[in-house]
Amino acid sequence: MTAPIQRPRSSLAHSIYQLLNPIPFGFFVAALIFDIVYFQTAEMMWSKSAAWLITIGLFFAIIPRLINLVQVWIPRGRVVPGAEKADFGLNFIGILAAILNAFIHSRDAYAVMPSGLILSVITVLCIALATVIASTFYVPGRQSHV
Repeated sequence: MTAPIQRPRSSLAHSIYQLLNPIPFGFFVAALIFDIVYFQTAEMMWSKSAAWLITIGLFFAIIPRLINLVQVWIPRGRVVPGAEKADFGLNFIGILAAILNAFIHSRDAYAVMPSGLILSVITVLCIALATVIASTFYVPGRQSHV
């Protein structure tokens, strides 16, 4: 009996993913900081700036999420570790929270708080936890079933 052939991922897709994946997280962290400042000061500039940061973060999240979607759910003969699926799921929840947060931030004045702040925290925590899981339990090239 022969073992199934493990086809590697596309190097180009993986490189693009690794290049673009951290960018949205930076925008979402900055939006969280701006939301905290807005919650403390009620200066409208901070809320509008957070709305822009969330929107830009979502824009930059499109390509890495599509690459990750294909790598996790269309593996083409490759065994997908559980940690990679957990990473995908947490990023998916974080992106959904960010989309909802973008709609919340379209409100006027203080109607953004506290739901905007809570959604910013959920977004950042989900993506941070996904990054920790991916870096701790999943090492590219290692065959494991974590």
